[in-house]
Amino acid sequence: MNNVDYHHLNHVKVQSTSKKTLWITLLLTLFFTIVEIVGGLLSNSLALLSDSAHMISDVLALGLSMTAIYMATRQPNRKYTFGFLRFEIIASFLNGLALGVIAIGIFVEGIKRIIHPQEVNFGLMLTISCIGLIVNIVLTVILSRSNKEEENLNIKSALWHFIGDMLSSIGVITSAIVIHFTGFTMMDPLISMVIGGIIFTGGFKIIRESYLILMESVPDKFNLDEIRHDISQIEGVEDVHEMHLWAVTTDHYSITAHVFVRPSIQPHCVILAINDTLKKKYGIYHSTIQIEDPLIHDHGQYGKEFLQLHA
Repeated sequence: MNNVDYHHLNHVKVQSTSKKTLWITLLLTLFFTIVEIVGGLLSNSLALLSDSAHMISDVLALGLSMTAIYMATRQPNRKYTFGFLRFEIIASFLNGLALGVIAIGIFVEGIKRIIHPQEVNFGLMLTISCIGLIVNIVLTVILSRSNKEEENLNIKSALWHFIGDMLSSIGVITSAIVIHFTGFTMMDPLISMVIGGIIFTGGFKIIRESYLILMESVPDKFNLDEIRHDISQIEGVEDVHEMHLWAVTTDHYSITAHVFVRPSIQPHCVILAINDTLKKKYGIYHSTIQIEDPLIHDHGQYGKEFLQLHA
């Protein structure tokens, strides 16, 4: 017998659409990041530089996302029995943190520029921000379509990055026009701080979603009481307890439960019926159901009350 830890379910996640999308996005982002950094330095625009800083975070985020997709295809082993699916969530959490740090940095630099205003190059600032807007619109559309085809928190986090970028480009264009016609140079740091706020909001949402998965909370799409009720309605089931439902990664759920069954019912039939309900009604394919007898398994006061009710 070999050393493979066999599973009835394959704990891997093949995401061909997401992989292709991220490669295209990564290459385009890397190219424009270089353009925007050079343009920001030459034009002395904080709004452009803050946007380029965000673009750098996009490159890092996309790199992490690509790593997560490749890791998710690796087979589980004796040490990593769920495979490497959770790396997708770790990558998303780090992406969210990166967005938060960058947003704070932009906000601090914006305050400095308000205190000490600086001149900006209108023509260069406007040209690069217009190119950036076109690039970000294209990337946002690509990622949005991919996210609809394959649910993936990394794609979602990347999408938030580029929605922020798109709004940033609009902000930079607005800033350049206002500065040109009014000479109000403070518009540059003010717009950059608004961009920072948008980036921080997106980062916070990604952190929250990945945090809930890492804490193994019940996913928002499920109602544990409703699932418990449906299991209890299956013939032979007298009680359901010790339930746990969590997401290993996006769209990959696991559930465990202990049940008391009537002695006259075949326990294997009960398990098959529970698994069938979980698959068909809730789309949960990885379940572990433990059949128990309150006379044999000690359940403390809970078990005593159950026996009294069913005496």
